[in-house]
Amino acid sequence: MAGWLRLPRLFFRAFRGLGGSTAALPALVAPFEKQSGHKVSLTFGSSGNFFTQIQNGAPFDLFLSADIDYPRRLDAAALAESGTLYEYAMGKIVLWASKGATVDLQRGLRALLDVRVRHVAIANPEHAPYGRAAVAALRNAGIYEQVRAKLVYGENIAQAAQFVASGNAQAGILALSLAISPPMREGKRWDIPTNMHPPIEQAAVILRNAKDKDGARAFLIFLKSAEARKILESYGFSVPASAKSQ
Repeated sequence: MAGWLRLPRLFFRAFRGLGGSTAALPALVAPFEKQSGHKVSLTFGSSGNFFTQIQNGAPFDLFLSADIDYPRRLDAAALAESGTLYEYAMGKIVLWASKGATVDLQRGLRALLDVRVRHVAIANPEHAPYGRAAVAALRNAGIYEQVRAKLVYGENIAQAAQFVASGNAQAGILALSLAISPPMREGKRWDIPTNMHPPIEQAAVILRNAKDKDGARAFLIFLKSAEARKILESYGFSVPASAKSQ
C-alpha cells in the first residue's frame, strides 16, 4: 500500500504506496475521521512512483509506504519532518488463483510451472515492494528463470490482483491483505513463507512541505493506537514489536 491527507476544518491528504492497503487504509480512515473530525483524502499508487513525485514537490501531507526504504530516504534528504518516521506494519504475500482455476496451489510456487498457467501477475518490481518480494520468492524457490516469461506486471499490487481476478492471468503473487478482501476471498491461495523473501516493512512519515501537519500528526498518532493495530491485523498485516511498544 500510498495515500495523502489535507483538511478543510480538517482536511488533509495522505497517500500510500499500494502495499496491499487499498482496503485496510479506508478502514483506518473511517474511525479516525469519526473520532477526530478530520477529513482525509486518499490517493493510491506504487510506493516508488509516489517517492519520485514527492521528490518533485507533490502536495501531500503524509506518506504511507509499502517499503520503509522510501520514507528513510526522504528523511535523509530532509524532505520529511524529523522524528516522524514510523514502521506500522509488515506485509505478507500469497500465491492466488480464482476459485475455478485448475492450478493446484498445494504445490506451492512450483504450481506455476504447470503448462496451463500461461500468465502470472505480480506488481512491477522496479517500483513496487510487493513485486520485489514476489521475484525474491520465485528465486528462492529456484523457478524464477523458468517462469520469467510468464510474468505480467501490474503498475502496483492492486492492478496485479485485477489481472488475476479478471482471468487475464491464471495465477498471481499478491498481498495477503488483497487476497482476504471481500472481492477475492473466495479464491484459492497458498501463503508464501516469510523466510522466502525480504521483509515487507511498511512505514509512514510526515512530509516537510505538508500543508496540514496537525492533521498528519493526528493520523500518525491514531496509526500507533491499539485500535489501528487491530484493524491492520484483521487485514492480514503483522504489526512489528516496535509498533506495539509505542
